[in-house]
Amino acid sequence: MTPICEVLQPGCIPYQQAWDWQNTLADARGRGETPDRLLLLQHSHTYTLGTSAHEANLLLSPDELSQRGIAIFHVDRGGDITYHGPGQLVGYPIVQLPRASDTLRMDVIGYVRNIEQVIIRTLADYGVIGKPIPGLTGVWVDTLSGESKVCAIGVRVNVRAVTKHGFALNLNTDLSYFDGIIPCGIRDKGVTSLAQLLGAHVDESLATQRLIHHFGSVFGYEMFIDNSDI
Repeated sequence: MTPICEVLQPGCIPYQQAWDWQNTLADARGRGETPDRLLLLQHSHTYTLGTSAHEANLLLSPDELSQRGIAIFHVDRGGDITYHGPGQLVGYPIVQLPRASDTLRMDVIGYVRNIEQVIIRTLADYGVIGKPIPGLTGVWVDTLSGESKVCAIGVRVNVRAVTKHGFALNLNTDLSYFDGIIPCGIRDKGVTSLAQLLGAHVDESLATQRLIHHFGSVFGYEMFIDNSDI
């Protein structure tokens, strides 16, 4: 029997609300009370710093952050600093990974590789060639100015093998907000968006539908869209 993954789409919500929600859902999933879920949403302007973050990679002063209306959060995902904002498709899978016979780490690596494949297949629907880069996370594309990241990935897996956090795919994102940070602590590569690559605005609803399809295909789920009030 094909497992079900419920898709929840609350729209644009504050980062703290989404983080609290993830924790609640992950706890419930770990207790076996709920199915696997995929949260798809957007945030207002936010920088998040992961467990490997360096404060020096945040380039704006507190006054500048306030003037631009950017919130700051130190979070428990892996990785360094990244940006979330309007025009970005953020995905938080709350799924329970199968435990490997040797270590959970192998499952986590495979899980991240699968997320990369979901993004790569979604980009391919638009004729864009995405790729992973060995030693780095995320999905990258070749541009005239060099390799640029189009999707950031950072995850957390709790003691019950339930995932939190996830990915942020730049669709119509205002890329100027990345100028306030050294994205993921990487100085020699750029950041781009699907709209910039295509030279046109992206239909975010259609992009979301395509990503849901590929998430189900890559992870082996039957995707169920939950349209109830959130």
